[in-house]
Amino acid sequence: MSVNQIVANNKLSKNKRGQMTRPSSGIIESDLYTGFRSDIENDSISPSYKNRLYNLFRQIEKEFDLLYQENQTLHEKIELLNEKLERDTYEKTESVDLDSNISKVLSKKFSTTNPKNKTAHKLKAQTSKIVSSFKAPQFGCALLREYIGHKDGIWEVSVARPGIPVVGTASADHTACLWSIENSKCLLQYQGHIGSVNSIRFHPAKDLVLTGSGDCSAHIWQAALNWDIPKGHSSEEELEGDDLDEKSEFNKVSTLRTPFQELTGHTGAVSSAEWLAGADQIITASWDRLAILHDVETGSIVTTLTGHDQELNNASTHPTQKLAVTSSRDTTFRLWDFRENVHSVSVFQGHAESVTSAVFTREDKVISSSDDRTVKVWDLRNMRSPVATIRVESSVNRLSVSINGVIAIPHDNRHIRLFDISGQRLARLPRSSRQGHNRMVTSVAWAEDFVFGVNLFTAGFDRKVLGWSVQSMKD
Repeated sequence: MSVNQIVANNKLSKNKRGQMTRPSSGIIESDLYTGFRSDIENDSISPSYKNRLYNLFRQIEKEFDLLYQENQTLHEKIELLNEKLERDTYEKTESVDLDSNISKVLSKKFSTTNPKNKTAHKLKAQTSKIVSSFKAPQFGCALLREYIGHKDGIWEVSVARPGIPVVGTASADHTACLWSIENSKCLLQYQGHIGSVNSIRFHPAKDLVLTGSGDCSAHIWQAALNWDIPKGHSSEEELEGDDLDEKSEFNKVSTLRTPFQELTGHTGAVSSAEWLAGADQIITASWDRLAILHDVETGSIVTTLTGHDQELNNASTHPTQKLAVTSSRDTTFRLWDFRENVHSVSVFQGHAESVTSAVFTREDKVISSSDDRTVKVWDLRNMRSPVATIRVESSVNRLSVSINGVIAIPHDNRHIRLFDISGQRLARLPRSSRQGHNRMVTSVAWAEDFVFGVNLFTAGFDRKVLGWSVQSMKD
């Protein structure tokens, strides 16, 4: 799980039970700070001196928090200025072909006989790149829905199969929720895990849901939805403790605690779990550096997949073939082929930092994302080198690709950008104090078609899922 990144950029800590939790502050204690604290506690230092040191550390932490807030405010101002510049430039040059005119000027000023023609070509290329950045967005993006109710950050969002207007969320609050896309109401809350729920995936044909958790297990559970009570249904025998005292609608939804099947075998948090083509097997990825293939009917382990040197962040499968990819902090992703009795694996080393996700497209391509601020497109027929590289300004979490080949890229800096398979930028989803996410965006998911006007869902550590209408200007 990293969206998302679970270990470093996603700002997690791991407690003794292997659950994933979020610190209360945006700035995490450094290793140096932690080391000093342990030295202070173990040393024979006077209480007054200890208190003074603690106060100093708290002041330092507050300063970092203030700097972080100022930095985010400056980023927002820069984004607003960039948007204004793009709009103004486009309006002023709407009827002018800047690329053509600049090329003509350069060709007149620098003839082919000029010894400085190389400089002219470079200047032309740079100017063309600058002008292209001012072109109007090719997609219109509008925020239509908000799904709010989780008590902690959301690690993943997933969309049910066509015909089922439901979106699922996996949260660090130890629950998974199923929401009505139409009215943004929570229809069912799964409470079977005792750790952070790090991933959620729907069965391709049945009303089953698969979740992976920090409690080192994956659960299959029944998505028995009561569509007649989306506005709140109290089942007091299922509610416990403080929940009875809370009056919010979210605490009146139906709950489920018993899984249909529990998949075990990992010794570390399960960051991701996914159905294999045919849905008779499941692959799980874990912080214990292993991926495991499970039998759905019996829950038994079919095979254990080894080879990664560090924690696994994500697992994805091919929509029609028995292929899977696992992404790891070891800067690689691995392609596993289960089409033959003897499983084969290929290792790909295209990134410089942790690989946060790798997903298949319908055109037999693999798209990988990383903390190294790149997204790379690979062709399954020739995986020696990427066919396209997208460079961005922030770490990338769990991305998604639409059936039309549009890549939605979620960032640590709270933005979501759209690119095509060739690496061309298409649009950026609007973000301001009134709309968009105000914490890192951990996951995105495309619907196969518009569902009540929505076709893209985004989840963040601000505890919100947003539903967007993303449509090509040509349409």
